[in-house]
Formats: sequence, C-alpha cells, structure tokens
Amino acid sequence: MSLDLMIKKITTMNNPSVAGLDPVLDYVPGYIQDKNFEIYGKNLKGASEAIWEFNKGLIDALCDVVPAVKPQSAFYEMYGLHGMEVLDRTIKYAKGKGLYVILDVKRNDIGSTAAAYSAAYLGRTMVSNEMYAASPVDCVTVNPYLGTDGIKPFIDDCKKYDKGIFVLVKTSNPSSGDLQDLIINDETIYQKAGALVRKWGADTVGDYGYSAVGAVVGATYPQQAKVLRELMPNTYFLVPGYGAQGGSAKDVKNCFNKDGLGAIVNSSRGIMCAYKKGNYAETDFAQAARNEAIRMKNELNSIL
Repeated sequence: MSLDLMIKKITTMNNPSVAGLDPVLDYVPGYIQDKNFEIYGKNLKGASEAIWEFNKGLIDALCDVVPAVKPQSAFYEMYGLHGMEVLDRTIKYAKGKGLYVILDVKRNDIGSTAAAYSAAYLGRTMVSNEMYAASPVDCVTVNPYLGTDGIKPFIDDCKKYDKGIFVLVKTSNPSSGDLQDLIINDETIYQKAGALVRKWGADTVGDYGYSAVGAVVGATYPQQAKVLRELMPNTYFLVPGYGAQGGSAKDVKNCFNKDGLGAIVNSSRGIMCAYKKGNYAETDFAQAARNEAIRMKNELNSIL
C-alpha cells in the first residue's frame, strides 16, 4: 500500500516529519516578490510565480531531510487558476525530487461526487476510452462527515492505484471540540470516527502493519491522541499542530506506537518562515528552512 512507501522513507531518513507547503505571499521573501512582480505584474500571476520560486527553493533544501511534503490546496486556490497551476507544478517537482506528497484538500461529498473528487486526486479520469491520472499525489486528506458512502470511493482508488488517505478524526484547531468532543452513548464523536477509520482500513494493511486509511490527529490534544492510538493501533496518524499552533514534541509522543512508527508530524509555518525567526538574510530562507527541519527531526527523535 502507498503508506508503505511513506513509512519506508520515514525509516530510511530517520525522520517522522512532513513539511507543510502552505504559502501566503507574506511568507515569501521580498526580493522574490519584487522580482516576479516586475516580470509578471503585481497581480495573481505575479504572486503565484513568486510562490513557485519560494516552493522550489524550499523543496531543493528539504528533499534529503524530510520524507514528505504536504501542500494545502487552499493556499493555491486563493490565487485562482495561476495558483492552481503552481500547485500542480509544485506537486510534480516534489515528486521528481523523491518526496512523498500528501495533498491537504479535505474533500468529500455524496457518493458520486466523492468518486469524482477521488478520481481528481487518487484515481483516473476517462477521456475518449482512455484513462488519465489528473494528479500524481500519493495521498489526500478527506472529511468523514458524510459517512461510509462518501469514503468508499477514496478507499476503492487507494486499493486500485496504490494510494493513501488521511481521515479527519481529532483536528488541532481550538474549536474542534464543538462537534468532535460531543458524547453519544458514552463515546465521543472523535472516538466513533476513529472506530470507523479502523474499520475502513482493515483490509488495506501493508508490509509495516499499517493500513492505507490514516487519521488526522492534532498535536494540540495529547490526551485524546493517547485514546485514539489505543483505539487504532494499525492506523497511521498525520499530526498537525506542532510548532506554530503550540504543539510540542512531548505533545506528539502519544501519537506514536511503541515501534517508533505510527505518526508523521507536520510543520508548515515553522519551516517555511524559519528565516524570519533567526539571524538570517532573506536570501537564506532555504537554508533556514533546512536547519529548522533538521532541528525538528532531532527533537522528535529525542522523544521516541
């Protein structure tokens, strides 16, 4: 299964982290913005090309340190078609550098529409009796709120095309408890979601003992993570909330299994904007990101 590829990269690089590529223009060094505005204009095209140059520098600096990157589609969609083209370019460039790519899209809908979403990212699209892959990503995030018929198309494509998904279970945001912590028949909704994730992935377990159906579990809720780790021993966790959102290495420890596997921890702003926190020139943004990624790797390994 696809997550076996991710786990192999994690073990080979001894690094259970993923770099989030969630760029807003303010994160991009001024000299890159100025250069691209001069070429393309101070518009959506110029902004998108500045983000592309920023992303390319980050990927070049990180590709031998982190096993995976996680672009968040919203930060590209906000720049319109130019931004979406840069997202596609970024994904293909990261894949070319040997990185595992998790696309954070949080898609879902009723069954037929979910199938179309899955075809867009994981599966294939039919054109004149030929099947085409619209995107080369390895994995996407999905929303379980519509239930099994909204998840099944994604799982079917995972099996058919060797892909993976991460299902939202306990998210890192402050108001996640508004729904996820509600109790029904002595169980929280996040526990019920976790039980479904375990069920959905039961027949997709790969060589490392983890299924193709992972779970999003926030670093900002370590006690809930402990409950979910026990509930889903064969489920890989994608862990947001580390760093800028307040989660620490100690907080994410409960997301891992005793084998030292079971979780991949995301840092977005912490890595992308590292040059703003240290004594770096703007032109050293990529080296600053690399240094932060190495620091994060060492910190995570210190608690495993």
